[in-house]
Amino acid sequence: MGVSTISGILQNFVSGTSDVQGAALVSPDGLPLASSLPGTMDEERTSAMSAAMLSLGERIGKELARGTVEKIMVEGTDGYGILMGCGEDAVLLVLASHAAKQGLLMLDVKRTVNEIKAALN
Repeated sequence: MGVSTISGILQNFVSGTSDVQGAALVSPDGLPLASSLPGTMDEERTSAMSAAMLSLGERIGKELARGTVEKIMVEGTDGYGILMGCGEDAVLLVLASHAAKQGLLMLDVKRTVNEIKAALN
């Protein structure tokens, strides 16, 4: 995997997508792989929390018989945190403002996930 390629994909996504404030690619065990996060965020801590949230979401999905978890979304007063898998080896975290239109945002997130999957292979 070319880290510079992945970093470029994330930077283009963040700078070119309206209302996206940051993005990070993390390993399922919580290690940062690449990121374009706001300067106030700790990359390692954010990565660890993302992996923990994904793990918990998967357990909840299994217990509630909801099948494979496709995305996890946290909505707060200041915006959204979205986690989507990028194959078995990576998870994409996206931070977006509350002004983001969810339908358009999800289209852009899915496009970016596909770009990352292609770069990982």
